[in-house]
Amino acid sequence: MNRQARKIFRFFTLLAAIVILPVVLASDDDIDADEFLNRVFAGELPASKTVWLTGEIKDTAEAILGHKPEFLRLRYWGDQQRSAWVVDEIGKTEPITIGVVVTENKIAEIKVLAFRESRGWEIKFDFFTRQFAGAAIANRQNLDRHIDGISGATLSVRAMTNVSRLVLFLSESVAT
Repeated sequence: MNRQARKIFRFFTLLAAIVILPVVLASDDDIDADEFLNRVFAGELPASKTVWLTGEIKDTAEAILGHKPEFLRLRYWGDQQRSAWVVDEIGKTEPITIGVVVTENKIAEIKVLAFRESRGWEIKFDFFTRQFAGAAIANRQNLDRHIDGISGATLSVRAMTNVSRLVLFLSESVAT
């Protein structure tokens, strides 16, 4: 192989690695919703309950998400003290499945269960999700703290922040 051919080969190898790496990193560690729920409740999964998005709840959910919700109802497990929610929200074009645990109207844990986008996968890491621990809802729509974004993952960060706001709002709604 001559010098020019080696340069071309290296270029295309590097290009392939750059294009494929985000897809590989984004899809390597999905967590099944049942596995998440069993871990949260230590294998003693409570019966699921349903919140219907109608009337004022639907209007507020739409305001929080910034679009009409893709669902009419949302299931959750637990009670007023501790509940777990599994929600799908679109990042850029694909749904991101997010598990949220709420304890006493604060986020105890938030986890990306399935990430299907080619970019923004950094939201799966603890350095990002730790920001949500202890977050509560203020004035029924906003988090009580600022969540730092990730460069290049703006839509994924927005999806995760909106889901956390929605779950906290709905958790408050079912408690009253």
